[in-house]
Amino acid sequence: MNKLLPVALCGALSLLVSVGCAGPSAKAVATGPTTDQLNAGRGYTVFRGNDGTVAGWVDLVNAAAGADAVLVGENHGHPRGLPSAAALFEDVVARAPNATLAMEFFERDEQAKLDDYLLGLTDEAQFRAVANRNEGNYPRGHRYMVETAKSNHRGVVAANAPRRYVRVARADGFDKLRTLTPEQQRLWRIPDELPTGRYWEDFQKVMGAGAAAHGPKEDEATQKKRIEDTFRSQSLWDWTMAESVARSIQGGRTPTLLVVGCFHTNHEGGTVLALRKLAPGAKVVTVSYVNAESGSLRDEDMGLADFVIYVGEDETQE
Repeated sequence: MNKLLPVALCGALSLLVSVGCAGPSAKAVATGPTTDQLNAGRGYTVFRGNDGTVAGWVDLVNAAAGADAVLVGENHGHPRGLPSAAALFEDVVARAPNATLAMEFFERDEQAKLDDYLLGLTDEAQFRAVANRNEGNYPRGHRYMVETAKSNHRGVVAANAPRRYVRVARADGFDKLRTLTPEQQRLWRIPDELPTGRYWEDFQKVMGAGAAAHGPKEDEATQKKRIEDTFRSQSLWDWTMAESVARSIQGGRTPTLLVVGCFHTNHEGGTVLALRKLAPGAKVVTVSYVNAESGSLRDEDMGLADFVIYVGEDETQE
């Protein structure tokens, strides 16, 4: 299997296959990871991404608690990665009185729905109904993070651009978005520039491989246009999430911990690049959960993130 594809499946590739990060619908939503799962999540070996040395869980938590922004790159729905990320947020909240959660998986026009729930104006059943949350798009680890924020009176930032505007960016370009009303335009951030370098190169590899696996063969010109159009919408995601985090930390809510698909953050991915431009001087810590087993930092993961955690393959996707 191409090892790049699982990493990007709910980041770049989801735009190609048009399923997003919602996942399948379900009638019930599980309540959250167990205490044993959370503790197991604290027990994984943590590697420093710059040199491969081992860091303790406390080192990770302290670094995150002392940052302005923490970008947690996950593999969506991973049954061991999500409890570990939930444990990380819980431990950061215990150390940082202004720690705030931000999530890729809520769009900016859902902010009031989140706020109503966090402030007790709606109960959980009502929140799930109005926000259309189900087992597929609100897994246990995410719910636990939201509940941790709620019980500790912390905010949750609906960080992403609504998908309908992401589709406009892909199909019609940024100029079309600029013609919309000011009320609509507050729901996204058009990039100041599109990334080059590794992020763009990796995106092209993922999208080219994804097309081969999921669609009919394209000629070179058609594939080039599709990839460029999709990268434009991917970058709208990145800059919108980065702006959401930048606004949060500028408001004194530090650290703001963004939970996001790891393609957006790995190797200084697009969300990291955008945040560094929007919040220059901010102390940013990146964490990457990798769906593989390894007793040391793999060569290909050098520089993946500040902290790298291997949580094993996701057997539920096999």
